[in-house]
Amino acid sequence: MTGASPWTQVRRRLRVQGPSAARILVIALLCWQAALWAGADQPPVFAAIVPLLCLRGDSASSLAALLLRILGVMAGVALGITVVSLFRPATVVLAVVLGLALLCGTVVSSGTTLNVQVAVTSLLVFANPSPDSYGLARLWENALGGAVTAVLGPLLWPRNPRREAETLARECADGLAEGLVRSTRAIGAPDAACANRTSAQAAADRLRGYGAQAREAEQAMRFNPLRRRHRDEVTELGDRIDRAVRAATHLVTLAVEVEICTVRHGPTPTLSRARTQLLPVAEATARALEALLAGRDPRAATDVARAGLARYARGDTAPVAVVLRRPFGKILDICDDSRPRAGSGS
Repeated sequence: MTGASPWTQVRRRLRVQGPSAARILVIALLCWQAALWAGADQPPVFAAIVPLLCLRGDSASSLAALLLRILGVMAGVALGITVVSLFRPATVVLAVVLGLALLCGTVVSSGTTLNVQVAVTSLLVFANPSPDSYGLARLWENALGGAVTAVLGPLLWPRNPRREAETLARECADGLAEGLVRSTRAIGAPDAACANRTSAQAAADRLRGYGAQAREAEQAMRFNPLRRRHRDEVTELGDRIDRAVRAATHLVTLAVEVEICTVRHGPTPTLSRARTQLLPVAEATARALEALLAGRDPRAATDVARAGLARYARGDTAPVAVVLRRPFGKILDICDDSRPRAGSGS
């Protein structure tokens, strides 16, 4: 990312955000036109604002935002009209309106974020020369815009959760494979081992983020009628990514052990032998992870990796060797989807 040209970064962002922007544009225009067909005698900006503020990456979040906005507008219009009919505008009255509106916003909210729509609407009604007509227009235009957005949001350029999950699975495989090989090559090299630990932790954090994105993609299937046929595939991909997230924990453990052993002992014949013996194991384990995350049978690669671990175990029983072998055994157990085997790390 940092080495990419500005134009390359712009194109990358357009590929990612372009469909969402196009969807908002089209739905905003349709909301505007629908309000004109419904008889709006003023430019129906409130209808067009709805998709700008409410459309999210997935339909579930969009529907929740739509509902909260409409409820907030209704409460704000009612509060604003009531106060205007009883009092003249003044600082004290403004304080009362804002206080009541924010109190309503804590009730009409998602539970985690204050809904300021109540306060915004009540202030706009409060400041308008014709609060009754303004409030009515704001109500029906928002309701119409919300209805159009709710219907068209899931249908225009919807997310493709299967494609997203497949991309995440490939990223997980690449990250784990690179991390295993890099950690093994760092054995016995203090500077490389220290840098590798930081890289492994960053990779693990990134994989946990991928796991969260995979779960979001799976949840999006429930509100995406055009993608429901892929539900089983997305669920399966999510399970594979969860295994990758579990494997990332053992990748970090390997990086930590490599750093500790290297810093404590420095370049020694034992660590040199560990690096030589474990590099083929790391490469075979990486192939097993790649097969697992691609939906292929990883057993051929796991058999090669376990055979390499067994040879190393027969040739070196030192505590350092045992510690360095153990994370590979844990990751291979995840690839086999089996219970940890006795002695897999010895």
